[in-house]
Amino acid sequence: MRLRFFPRDEQFFGLFQQMAAEINVAAGLLEQMLATDPPDLAVAEKIKDGEHRCDALTHDTIQRLHRTFITPFDREDLYALTTSLDDVMDAIDHAAALLQLYKIERVRPGARELARTVSASASRLHSALEAMSAKTPVHPHAVEINRLENEADRAYQDAVRGLFESETNPIMIIKWKELFDVLEQVTDCCEDVANVIEGVVVKHG
Repeated sequence: MRLRFFPRDEQFFGLFQQMAAEINVAAGLLEQMLATDPPDLAVAEKIKDGEHRCDALTHDTIQRLHRTFITPFDREDLYALTTSLDDVMDAIDHAAALLQLYKIERVRPGARELARTVSASASRLHSALEAMSAKTPVHPHAVEINRLENEADRAYQDAVRGLFESETNPIMIIKWKELFDVLEQVTDCCEDVANVIEGVVVKHG
């Protein structure tokens, strides 16, 4: 399905792609962070820097929305896409911050699988926004993001089941349950962005 927009302010697409690029890098850093025992906690600062850049892009996009008379698509959709992208970055930053806060020394089974799924989802999100900007089909990317979210659900359930079955330290249970929750939440947020993009395509295709 192709998008057919009237000539309007197209700079929004550039801002969205910049946000998606920051998300993609941050997701890769989170995967890198969880790849070692102990995790490379210093990487959290790089993710935080990306989160600050994404916040600035979010602010710029919303300010442009207020200043622009004719937008490339509905204002509520522009706002929803902006805030949903920011939610993805916030969730990635939250996961990295928890790893640092809790001084995690050993990565539990399931965490790396979830991190790989997060990274794959962020990559597809970037591709979906590139397709949207190029007015080429976004549906295949949205379908894959949905599949990855379902995959993350299964990995999350397995990880939490294993946590309760094998961990005896109640403090570690609390820490890792929250970490698994946030890692899975990232893929939920990616799916939210994909749903907004598909909604725009349906309205303007």
